[in-house]
Amino acid sequence: MTQPPKTEAQIQAMREGGKILATIFDGLKKQLSVGMTGLQADAWVEAEIQRLGAEATYKTSEVNFPNVICISVNDAIVHGVPTDIPFEKGDVVGFDLVITYKGMKTDSAFTAVIGEEPSGAVKHLLKNTERSLYAGIDAIKGRGTHIGDISAAVESVLVDAKLGVIREMVGHGVGLEMHMPPEVPNYGMAGTGLVLTPGETIAIEPMATLGGERVSHDHEDGWTISTRDGSLAAQFEHTVLITEDGAEILTTL
Repeated sequence: MTQPPKTEAQIQAMREGGKILATIFDGLKKQLSVGMTGLQADAWVEAEIQRLGAEATYKTSEVNFPNVICISVNDAIVHGVPTDIPFEKGDVVGFDLVITYKGMKTDSAFTAVIGEEPSGAVKHLLKNTERSLYAGIDAIKGRGTHIGDISAAVESVLVDAKLGVIREMVGHGVGLEMHMPPEVPNYGMAGTGLVLTPGETIAIEPMATLGGERVSHDHEDGWTISTRDGSLAAQFEHTVLITEDGAEILTTL
């Protein structure tokens, strides 16, 4: 099942909302430092969402997440709850945010290293996870693109990089709701799956690890999903619009 194409007004609202989200992330990256806590980052993001006229989707009754942004540290993959534990130098931290603007939702994520430039295996993890996101976007050729085309492109980059491919969580449609059809896995076969049409909007979100692909849902906060083997994880995500002959990234400046 796919989603009905967006109206021009809905697409424009997502363009504007996507720019707001990208603006928040651009500012957040400049705020990050050793000693900052997840709760401080969350409070900064919440203030920016309000300042820019958007809504924090995670804190709505639809989701009921305790904070405005997911912050996942080191072996946490996604859905991390912000805490008062200070970031340490070298921590690998993922930030995942959904905002609502003019009734439409956009979704994006990035992973950063706190207090230093990534190097070695961590640099390899972040570089190739982000590269797989853009490979998935580049695989969208507009009308007639299969979900499997995106999935296969993402998986190819991650497998070639010898990273663990997280299969349990997937990308998804987004717009009127935070999670809509279709699902967009980070693995698959080109030429298979649902066919996309112009006007659809999806969130592509590769997640990868320096170890295995098995995950744990047993965190005490009831939200955080971590690697089973304790290996470091990364996530990158954009909301994209399917166009007649390609894709438009909505969550970028």
